[in-house]
Amino acid sequence: MTPYAEVIGDPIAQSKSPTIHNFWLKKLGMEGDYRAIRVTPAELEGYLQNRRRDPAWRGCNVTMPLKQAIVPLLDSVDQTARGIGAVNTVYPTADRHLTGTNTDAAGFLEPLAGELAQTHYFRMARIFGAGGAARAIVTALAGHGFTLVLAARDPVKARSLLDELDPHGDHHVTDIAHFASPTDFSFDDREGCLDLVVNASPLGMRGQSPLEFDFSHAPPGSLVYDIVTDPLDTAFLGAARASGFRTVDGLSMLIGQAAEAFKLFFGAAPPRTFDDELRALIAR
Repeated sequence: MTPYAEVIGDPIAQSKSPTIHNFWLKKLGMEGDYRAIRVTPAELEGYLQNRRRDPAWRGCNVTMPLKQAIVPLLDSVDQTARGIGAVNTVYPTADRHLTGTNTDAAGFLEPLAGELAQTHYFRMARIFGAGGAARAIVTALAGHGFTLVLAARDPVKARSLLDELDPHGDHHVTDIAHFASPTDFSFDDREGCLDLVVNASPLGMRGQSPLEFDFSHAPPGSLVYDIVTDPLDTAFLGAARASGFRTVDGLSMLIGQAAEAFKLFFGAAPPRTFDDELRALIAR
């Protein structure tokens, strides 16, 4: 009976999670498998009922559009996921109770560790999107002292999200279209500041509309971060580099959050010394 875990969502064919987890299993010489399974919201309850009865099933990662829909179907949700209001990882206890957690925030912050270790007199992030991934990113950055500008197609939804996740923060919302046209805004001296521009939406994903962002809205020295993984090198990141900005791609977050989930599924820490080899494998 081979132990296995999965990633579920709709669509799911583009997921790189099976490559990541199976790479680590092979490097560790562990018996196990990791699969991608298409599950729609209507199928979610039945999927969980079936997996609960399978002793070989070690859990699943959860992607859009299921991160919030899955919460009421679980036996328990830990404090991290409860604070974010979304679950991206589910694992069974010994008595087959299903527990939900969220590793997205930790995965998102991992490539920013060097920046966050420094002292800044001001931190600001412009974030695009108001879905499950955005919830984790808002929670993570608010916890590290960032003032946030949340841009979404529905600013009312964005305001509601901020009020729920960080009600005492001095944050702002705007329509995502605000950033599509050039601006002649003159930024203050950004020396000693940390500015992020983060795409936390599906915009720019293969088959989706592009993210329309004019880089005149990005303060000098900004770090541009796109969580999209298909394609890995998005038009948004390409435009950022052409404008002279540093970038972080979605694979950085994906590997970081997968590492936390791998420990829960298979009971071992993944071999992170092979990250460069893993990235090259995924980029083929």
